[in-house]
Amino acid sequence: MNTTELEALLTKRQVQPTAIRLLVLKALSEAGRSLSLLDLETMLDTVDKSTIFRTLTLFHAHRVVHGIDDGTGSFKYALCDADCNCELDGEHTHFHCIECNRTFCFKNIPTPLVNLPAGFELRSVNYVVTGVCADCASKHHTNS
Repeated sequence: MNTTELEALLTKRQVQPTAIRLLVLKALSEAGRSLSLLDLETMLDTVDKSTIFRTLTLFHAHRVVHGIDDGTGSFKYALCDADCNCELDGEHTHFHCIECNRTFCFKNIPTPLVNLPAGFELRSVNYVVTGVCADCASKHHTNS
């Protein structure tokens, strides 16, 4: 995404585009996968850590990003689609690679439906599949 597209995304989500917000959004956009706070701190080493955290918190509240608990103990963030409302019908599968520690969004694979017993109310779904990503798997086949 170019700067104009990034600004338009923030404006659509009612977030004032600032230089730092655009920097964080650009990093998320270019990553092609979900990123942790530590990932972003490493990529944006000139930006204050608390500023990155506040930016992610703001983005999450305005549905610019969605959060992923992939079971690693490190919360990850990924860009929401333009039409995303972060509601249950928009939930999708996440994949965590146990070798490179990256987490990917598979937006074309919806989460399985969960039929809860009477009286229970579903509020969110966190569906994470773990295994070896295509990049890591290809390294195994090349080294064999």
